[in-house]
Amino acid sequence: MNVLVVLLLLGGGLLFLWKSAELLVAGAVRLAHRLGVTPLVIGLTVVAMGTSAPEVAASIAGVLEQEGGGDLAIGNVFGSNIANLALVGGLIALIRPLVIKTMTLKREVPVMLGTGLFLWIFLNDGFLSRTDACILLAVFAGLLGITIYLARKEGIVIIEAGHEVKPVQDGLLKCLIFIVIGLAGLAVGAKMTVTGAVEIGRKVGLSEGVIALTVIAFGTSLPELVTCVVAALNKQDEISIGNLVGSNIFNTLLVTGGAGLVRPFDLSARFAGGVDYRIMIGVSAGFAVLGFIGRRVIGRIAGLILFSGYIVYIVYLFGFTD
Repeated sequence: MNVLVVLLLLGGGLLFLWKSAELLVAGAVRLAHRLGVTPLVIGLTVVAMGTSAPEVAASIAGVLEQEGGGDLAIGNVFGSNIANLALVGGLIALIRPLVIKTMTLKREVPVMLGTGLFLWIFLNDGFLSRTDACILLAVFAGLLGITIYLARKEGIVIIEAGHEVKPVQDGLLKCLIFIVIGLAGLAVGAKMTVTGAVEIGRKVGLSEGVIALTVIAFGTSLPELVTCVVAALNKQDEISIGNLVGSNIFNTLLVTGGAGLVRPFDLSARFAGGVDYRIMIGVSAGFAVLGFIGRRVIGRIAGLILFSGYIVYIVYLFGFTD
């Protein structure tokens, strides 16, 4: 592929991502106000599910491979979950301290950690059956139902202090159009960016293994990254936190369950509760601990810790694969 085309793909993809994220965040905030729920709920559900779409596609494509498909699928889940909290969460906190609501820190964050621990039951024997997949999908559906029920029960919209917010007059259809266009644009932008990055990686001599574990895993987390950065810059912390926490829950249950439902798969020891799984759990626990220590704020020091941890993980991946 021509170098100019590669650079155009990379630059155009990033621009597409940014503009699409702006539309998605605007639509999500309007939808929250329109439905009478907090932006956190929309972040946990609509936004998280949409930005997790690349992980779903990549993992299903992985299990359809004849050999090593299970490792590709689960490796994508682990890598994306680590990137969401360490890379994305760390970068956001470095840009602007991230405020977590008390209830989120006591409810949604422990659920995220709990689903990760729950996954070990199904992976530790090195095989994910369709029965296992159905259980994971059933738990996902149950959690989604509980989230929606609690949101409607609470029936409130929390407005940030110091910001005058006029009642939203936009119709439901307009909000949904914003969200759909934003999500579609994120998918297109991520694809363009990853294609350009993969070609650059090949041109500089990176192995396919390193490209898969770094560029592809990072690429499937690009929608979360750009959406959360845009939300943070617009002081919509609930969208950011909801997207990060919700995406990890979706990856763990929906992506793994969906891939296993399409085709049961075997796993190597590394992915059957091995080192990458333990790193994913460690990052999730670390994110929760930093939130508690910071008294509901992931500050710049905590952000630096998370981001540095992700850099160490990437260095480990390069060393491991080479």
